[in-house]
Amino acid sequence: MHISRLHKGLLLGLLVFLPYLGISQSSEQKVLEAKRARIQKEIKEMNRLLFQEKKEKGNVLDQLDALDQKINKSQELIKVTNQQANLLNRQINANVRKLSKLREELKALKEEYATLIQKSYQNKTDENRIMFLLSAENFFQAFKRLQYIKQYTKYRKNQGEQIVARTQELTDLNKDLVAQRKIKDQLVQENTQVKNQLAKEVASQKDLLKSIRSNESKYAKIISDKQKESKRIDREIDRLIKSAIASSNKKTGGKSSSKFELTPEAKLIANNFSANKGKLIWPVEKGVKSQGYGLYADKLYPGIKHQNNGVTITTDKGEKARAIFEGEVIEIMSLRTGQKGVYVRHGNYISMYFNLASVYVKKGDKVKVKESIGEIYTNALNNETKLKFYLYQNTVKLNPEQWIYQM
Repeated sequence: MHISRLHKGLLLGLLVFLPYLGISQSSEQKVLEAKRARIQKEIKEMNRLLFQEKKEKGNVLDQLDALDQKINKSQELIKVTNQQANLLNRQINANVRKLSKLREELKALKEEYATLIQKSYQNKTDENRIMFLLSAENFFQAFKRLQYIKQYTKYRKNQGEQIVARTQELTDLNKDLVAQRKIKDQLVQENTQVKNQLAKEVASQKDLLKSIRSNESKYAKIISDKQKESKRIDREIDRLIKSAIASSNKKTGGKSSSKFELTPEAKLIANNFSANKGKLIWPVEKGVKSQGYGLYADKLYPGIKHQNNGVTITTDKGEKARAIFEGEVIEIMSLRTGQKGVYVRHGNYISMYFNLASVYVKKGDKVKVKESIGEIYTNALNNETKLKFYLYQNTVKLNPEQWIYQM
């Protein structure tokens, strides 16, 4: 009897611990599902914004960039879906083991219960119970025998309840297994479809590369011109930021052109801005990141590296750029090509919105979070609407992907 109780204690401990494992895995599954849903939404937006036309007006370099973004995002989706399927596999295997354990336990409970019923039947008459009590040597022994009869009856009832509970647990676990296998099969099927689509996109990308390389000199010049224009814009952005810092510090008696002299109010805004790292809103209401921050290889000539000091966001024609945080407009930039940029100060941080067709604010204006600051420029040649978004702390470039929520 002592061994049986010890076994039950260990088994009970295992059954108490298993649900916590289940909760952990369920939580992980929810995180992965949310991530997968977000990637699927991004791919849908890419299809709408980057592939809504055949870009007859544009050039194949734009198509190549769009395809590259879609391929990268599809590969990310495949990876996350695989993680989900693997997690489900682990859950299914754990549940199969648990199911086997429960069946063994239920079998043991039923056998033990059958023995109890048989013994109870043999000693069921009231005369037998009375004789059992009267045959006691003294009152104390008779009392102990009465307690034993009560405990025995209670134990038998408890065994019956455990059988009912384990039977229900087995039924529920079987249902869970069927549901989990169905979800896993669906994930595998979806992943197969994404992989097939990815293969088509990779083939399309190779065809584009072949087309481009048949006229290399033409596209090499386009790439070179883009690099020169990008560097010129970056130099102008850096110059205007230093000028804005020097102008601000002059009013407070400071002389630095690389660091803001902060008033108590400006320090509070800067601290609030910093506290919201990773939670700041997107500078557009809807759109997709079409080029991330930092160094990246050219799609046509991998040996050529490009530097993006901000992020590029593709959005709909007519969309507005909006302030990511409260602040003050400290500079408005206008290029000879017509594009404009707005600099908004947040303490010692600066958010910069470039490639605007028109601007709704002026220097010195206070802006609130989500306030529209200008309409984004649409390129007439390829019909693309792209916002270039930059983030600085004083004159130090920051990666906006680390500051904007899920960028």
